[in-house]
Amino acid sequence: MTSVAPVILLAAEKESAEVTDWAARVGWVVGLGLFVALVYWLMREGWKWRGTLQGDLPELPSAPDDPGAVKLVLSGRYHGSTTAGQWLDRIVAHGLGTRSRVELTLTDAGLDVVRPGAADFFVPVAALREARLDKGIAGKVLTEGGLLVVTWAHGDKLIDSGFRSDRAAEHNEWVETLNDMINKTETEGAR
Repeated sequence: MTSVAPVILLAAEKESAEVTDWAARVGWVVGLGLFVALVYWLMREGWKWRGTLQGDLPELPSAPDDPGAVKLVLSGRYHGSTTAGQWLDRIVAHGLGTRSRVELTLTDAGLDVVRPGAADFFVPVAALREARLDKGIAGKVLTEGGLLVVTWAHGDKLIDSGFRSDRAAEHNEWVETLNDMINKTETEGAR
């Protein structure tokens, strides 16, 4: 028969050792803090360098004074813009890399992108190239078809911009309407 008392006694005697070398412990904490700060600084410098490399991108257009009749409105999230067809090649120039809330308004003149806390921009209807549903952009991966991706031309570059509506059921209507507008514009331009 075993006695429970020795086990309880052993458990009561175990304590953490007191810290006797405070200088070494503080040194490790400070070193770790400096390492984390260095990593964040390097990430920030990389972001700024990417913006410098993309400096040839023209300024983003702003919405016209009279954009025409409103066709669709969407509120949700802007997940970023990339070089068309390359979902990991994020574009950071002119604030296009900043994720934010978004209010999209589709009018006869084009797509108005209003982003609180980030730069707003406007995509003229002549610059629109395609709309589709996708699952990822700029490192953000969602469920299949959970992202509205709009391809548009800016300068000599094709850009994919990713949006997610607060009500994902709206995505299909946006794809159909945008692609109809694009086809109509191309047909009129071919005449």
